[in-house]
Amino acid sequence: MRDTRESRLLLVLLVSIAFALITMDIRGGDNSPLNGPREATAAFFGPVENGVASAVDPVGNAIAAVRESGGRHDRISELERENAELRQQLGSEAHRDSRIQQLDDLLQTAGAGQYGIVGAQVIAIGATQGFSWTVTIDAGSRDGIARDMTVLNGDGLVGRVTTVGPSTSTVLLANDPGFTVGTRLEGGDELGFATGRGDNALDVQLLNQAAQVKKGDRLVTFGSAEDKPFVPGVPVGEVINVDRTAGDLTRTVQVRPYVAFTRLDLVGVVVEPPRDNPRDTVLPPRPEDEKKSAEDEGEKTDKTDQGDGSGTGDESEDGTEEGGEDGGVQNRTTPGESPGPGDSNARREQDADQDDDPATRN
Repeated sequence: MRDTRESRLLLVLLVSIAFALITMDIRGGDNSPLNGPREATAAFFGPVENGVASAVDPVGNAIAAVRESGGRHDRISELERENAELRQQLGSEAHRDSRIQQLDDLLQTAGAGQYGIVGAQVIAIGATQGFSWTVTIDAGSRDGIARDMTVLNGDGLVGRVTTVGPSTSTVLLANDPGFTVGTRLEGGDELGFATGRGDNALDVQLLNQAAQVKKGDRLVTFGSAEDKPFVPGVPVGEVINVDRTAGDLTRTVQVRPYVAFTRLDLVGVVVEPPRDNPRDTVLPPRPEDEKKSAEDEGEKTDKTDQGDGSGTGDESEDGTEEGGEDGGVQNRTTPGESPGPGDSNARREQDADQDDDPATRN
């Protein structure tokens, strides 16, 4: 295209339109007029992303097939092929074991909180539909997913659903600067609001400026009206720093989230909230609690073993006493002791024998 006046005007017009759309989207928030086109885009590109995700493994197999299509089949090529197959097998097994562990953790978390979930896989990461920290999952309206549903994994809170297509959905991650969720401190009723910072930490503003909070305290979601967008009791993170600034109406703490937002794979979308607030029951046990429980179990085992040993000793003592009675221990005397009844009878018999002996009688 020639650098003409018309082309410059067209470029300026397109840039102006782009800035206008961005401004409308940011100011509109959840009610943005661009939600409709965004959902249409998700419906169109969702199947494409699914297809790309499912095509990763065949690509690796195709590369191996091209590499083996040469005319040389000497020993070195055979060893290379076997080595590649072994590496692929080991990689597949490690990936499979990781997926099994993630699924097990997810089901345990959902069971502890009595959350009804729909499992999904992250198939795309990045700001594909805006400038936010988002991921795309392979579950949509056909699977019962709707906007403003809580998303979690085996570690805790992942985010909330913002855009839904027929077969895919977009999830806003909890570390996004525009993300806010109500929180509650473990073991109490101190409330606050957690906000993402775009990194691996969250800022939490506690409503009570005099709240007693320290490093290592843990937080869960407080919950929303009608459980949307957040259900209660989902683990959020652990306090790593407490701001000591005085004079503010609120108190700010930094929290390390339980979820690693750069390593997301299997997630669950809460489609059915719990009947009762699980409060702190979904939080994992603390390391010191697990150690104490193990020590208590060890003490119980030791006491049981000692009880069995003492019973055996009693039986041995009883056996010794009975053996002493049967063996005539009472008839034994030591010098200086008076003879017992058994000794007197023996002496009488000896005197009678002497009386019957003629030599003794003379």
